[in-house]
Amino acid sequence: MSHFELSFTAAPEHIDELGHVNNAVWVQWIQEVATTHWRAAAAPEHVAAYIWVVIRHEIDYLRPLKIGEAAVARTWVPDAPRGARFDRVIEFTGADGKALVKARTTWAMIEQASGRPARVPPEVAAPFLTA
Repeated sequence: MSHFELSFTAAPEHIDELGHVNNAVWVQWIQEVATTHWRAAAAPEHVAAYIWVVIRHEIDYLRPLKIGEAAVARTWVPDAPRGARFDRVIEFTGADGKALVKARTTWAMIEQASGRPARVPPEVAAPFLTA
């Protein structure tokens, strides 16, 4: 399950004064896609042992999404982890297939028992790496 998709529909509470999805909502959706992918692909014992925190977002807002419109988020991990960190790419497309938002986020793995960063073991990374 190296690639993962999740759909979103813009509801009234997502819309800002400009009439489109607010930038803060896109950040929430990015986190939701990433954490849902983690829970769907990771082994249950890994989900129980580790949590992920964002340490960097790089986001390009390309086109607006308006109320009632849907977007599909597609995410993947393009490279092997570096210590406790790895990057994740997320792209949102509209119904026409054109890009709405592109993001690259950096996440750090935290060991739940200690609350400290932990090096990502190969067996934790494996389900997320692209072939």
